[in-house]
Amino acid sequence: MRQTILLIGCGRMGSAMARKWRDNYTVFICDPHAAPLADTTQIEPDQFSTLTEPLVVALAVKPQIFPAMAESLHPLSRLNPLYVSIMAGVTIATISKALRNTERVVRAMPNTPAAIGQGMTVAVAQYSLETHARETVDALLGVTGEIAWLEQEKMLDPVTALSGSGPAYFYHFTEALAAAGVEIGLPENFAMKLARQTFIGAAALAEHEGSPLNELRESVTSAGGTTAAGLAELNANNALDCLALKCLQAARDRSRELSNA
Repeated sequence: MRQTILLIGCGRMGSAMARKWRDNYTVFICDPHAAPLADTTQIEPDQFSTLTEPLVVALAVKPQIFPAMAESLHPLSRLNPLYVSIMAGVTIATISKALRNTERVVRAMPNTPAAIGQGMTVAVAQYSLETHARETVDALLGVTGEIAWLEQEKMLDPVTALSGSGPAYFYHFTEALAAAGVEIGLPENFAMKLARQTFIGAAALAEHEGSPLNELRESVTSAGGTTAAGLAELNANNALDCLALKCLQAARDRSRELSNA
């Protein structure tokens, strides 16, 4: 039987997932502001009674919208759906309580490369969640890239800091390299082209080779050469390591604040 997914919220991440799901699942979308998406069906809360099992409800709304939206999901309890949340900062306990104390909740943190099947998603479930439900989540989120499971929900805060927010850090560093290229004499568009393709190519090579990153770095770094000179500045007084740590600590702490709000 073809499984049904009810997607609540179809913003950037929700729509990216819906595009990946629609070939293998029957996808219903509940979002009054979403543009129609081919091979999916728009649905209103008063139509939820038409849905049948097996049902997965993917929660992709903004966290502040969830409390009001949760009540409209109560009629679905008759189907004992599996809830998969990608809402930032909303704990499993909060979701379960809002949904009549269901014990079938998975909380996941994807990142934006999921849109092209290159994402990193980390998930955690209630301890009582059955094995076949976890397998359903593996299949559901696996189409968006890699998936890993946590034993403890509190670990989602550092996960959010690293992989959830991580793409933005890489983009920003690429922007910084391009801006520095302009400062040392390169035309702006050309500097961005060099920085962008170097970023893309280095990531692709790391994936292709599968070697430890330190080995790849050392393979580019000749003693006394240009790369060594540049890395010496990045590594002076452990500046880069310290900056990366401060960056992740700030993002982790903000994730904790959102969870406790």
